[in-house]
Amino acid sequence: MELKAYMLMYCAYADFVITAEEKELIKSKVGLNEYQKIHKEFEEDNDYQRIQKINSTIARFEYSQEELDEIFQSIKSLFLSDGEMDILEKNIYRGLKKLLQK
Repeated sequence: MELKAYMLMYCAYADFVITAEEKELIKSKVGLNEYQKIHKEFEEDNDYQRIQKINSTIARFEYSQEELDEIFQSIKSLFLSDGEMDILEKNIYRGLKKLLQK
């Protein structure tokens, strides 16, 4: 659950702003407690650390393809929550898609 929360937060921040709608969508996917816990960690990390955490967590915990697909669908829903995927979101979407494919 922590990976999902962290990745959703990372994706929501693609355009450098996490909107109220994005916050609510993340909370609905991971719960308020998980959101608050991960938000604090996320705020303390820089972009390089964020990518490294995502990459190392995927490798370390050996997520199944089904688990990764579910996270990827949540990411897609988040990006489309405002009706469109801007260029920054598209680039992150493509990069994470490569990371999530086994």
